[in-house]
Amino acid sequence: MSTLSVLMPFMPSRSEQALPLAALVQHSVAYRLWQGQALVVEPHQTFSHLAASGFRVPVGTGVTLMPFRHPYEAALQARSLALATGHPVVAGYGPGAAVLQRSLLGAPYASPLTAAREYLTVVGGLLAGRRVDHEGRYFSCHVELVPQPGPPVEVGLGVLRPGMARLAGEVADVAITWMTPPRYLREVIVPALEEGARKAGRPVPRLVAMVPLALSAPDRDPVELLLAGNSGHLKLPHYQDMLRRSGIDVDPDDPIASAAAVIAGRAFVTGDGDEVRAVLDEYRAAGVDEIVLNVTGLCRTRGLPTALGELETLLETAAAPAVPSAVPAGGAR
Repeated sequence: MSTLSVLMPFMPSRSEQALPLAALVQHSVAYRLWQGQALVVEPHQTFSHLAASGFRVPVGTGVTLMPFRHPYEAALQARSLALATGHPVVAGYGPGAAVLQRSLLGAPYASPLTAAREYLTVVGGLLAGRRVDHEGRYFSCHVELVPQPGPPVEVGLGVLRPGMARLAGEVADVAITWMTPPRYLREVIVPALEEGARKAGRPVPRLVAMVPLALSAPDRDPVELLLAGNSGHLKLPHYQDMLRRSGIDVDPDDPIASAAAVIAGRAFVTGDGDEVRAVLDEYRAAGVDEIVLNVTGLCRTRGLPTALGELETLLETAAAPAVPSAVPAGGAR
């Protein structure tokens, strides 16, 4: 049975702005608070601030971008967050778009798959308590973390397409998807995860789906909400490719038509409570272990109080299963 979690639907400019989201997770059936890469206040610092304010809840980064930090720093930050919160952490990573890689590194990764494999190998080894001696094409590390007991950290990989999913099956604890329709997860991503896990002789990673959604209402245009929360993703080639693979025809020159196609393809979920619950059940049936409610579009167009109320309603109506058991210590294997 899959659990329900919550994505922070905005980028805080001050860490205390995230307190209502932490309170929601602490006092509701939501299991974990997630945040993607933020460009104002860094997510690890926001989560640490929440813990220091008394809201110690499980958290996840989904996903932070590899070009921003060396894998040793990534492992240290993730373990620090587990120690600060006192809870297991999902530390998710991804290579980011080619334009970002070029801006920060001088050139994009010639092979994002190789870069991600190296990154997760180093991070996972460090979090498992091993000395890592890795001399790679993109990342090198010859060191270990200073030993310190603490809650476990699961190492996650952002996954959109089969190649990255197979890699996640080999080296990640968690595969993290964004705006991926349930049929595509069932027919493409899950088999690729299983293939990679079989090749490596290890368990299949947990599957986390970040699901953009909003309840229907007379004054709400779902196209407007989708574009408010995901217009940037629709402009990126790797998202366009994923959506086309899932049968959704997107046109970079026609964002409104693309948004309508995404809604029709169930990559953005909308409807009344029963309709939304039915689609979330499709995600569960597809093999998703953790569904992350993403109301970013509503937050950007109607404000945080409306978004919080929406999350409360969604958590009540979606009939979240029981909290998952604790994960084993260690990180990626």
